[in-house]
Amino acid sequence: QVQLVESGGSLVQPGGSLRLSCAASGMILSIGAMGWYRQAPGKQRELVARITSSSSTNYADSVKGRFTISRDNAKKMVYLQMNSLKPEDTAVYYCNGIIKSALLTYARDYWGQGTQVTVSS
Repeated sequence: QVQLVESGGSLVQPGGSLRLSCAASGMILSIGAMGWYRQAPGKQRELVARITSSSSTNYADSVKGRFTISRDNAKKMVYLQMNSLKPEDTAVYYCNGIIKSALLTYARDYWGQGTQVTVSS
């Protein structure tokens, strides 16, 4: 079984910073692209940032220049550094990974349970 577990969500003031972490565990053979998504109340889940296995990155326009995604392949971790946070960044943030486990013959999507980020004064 494969699990993704996020941490680091919190209440922060506008202009503040947070660092989200996501740990992958289980019978993992390989990890491909990983990403962070978010879902605000009443809105659809949207891609925030994505990083490939070779560390190429892409970002939503709304977070470019403020958020940075990174990964540590040896630790099976992905991070999201969020700076200059705005109230509109408030959402549940989810970690996603394309992972091949030892139990399947193909790679598939896995999701974490989400971590709440609230930006408010």
